[in-house]
Amino acid sequence: MGYLFLGAAIAAEVGATTAMKYSEGFSRLVPTVLTVVGYIVSFVLLAQTLKTVSVGTAYAIWSGIGTAAIATIGLICFGEGMTVTKAAGMALIIIGVVVLNLGGAH
Repeated sequence: MGYLFLGAAIAAEVGATTAMKYSEGFSRLVPTVLTVVGYIVSFVLLAQTLKTVSVGTAYAIWSGIGTAAIATIGLICFGEGMTVTKAAGMALIIIGVVVLNLGGAH
């Protein structure tokens, strides 16, 4: 159940970060409210995750997948460029999450 909460926490965080981009520096009400609500939901779900998943593992997955997802959204939705360096960084994040899980960080 912890990993379901973690997946939902990641989705809420990614949604909140995307809404933040649309908030134009918190000058637009609806995206600003979505940002705040999304982060609250994300942290509540992350807290629930920590009841059954170790903090190191949960945070690595939450931040790693969230970062990779936001970078992908930036590429697809906002026309941000993909460089070899950015792709390598995303790959290293994913590798790090996998290594943490394989290394017994549970």
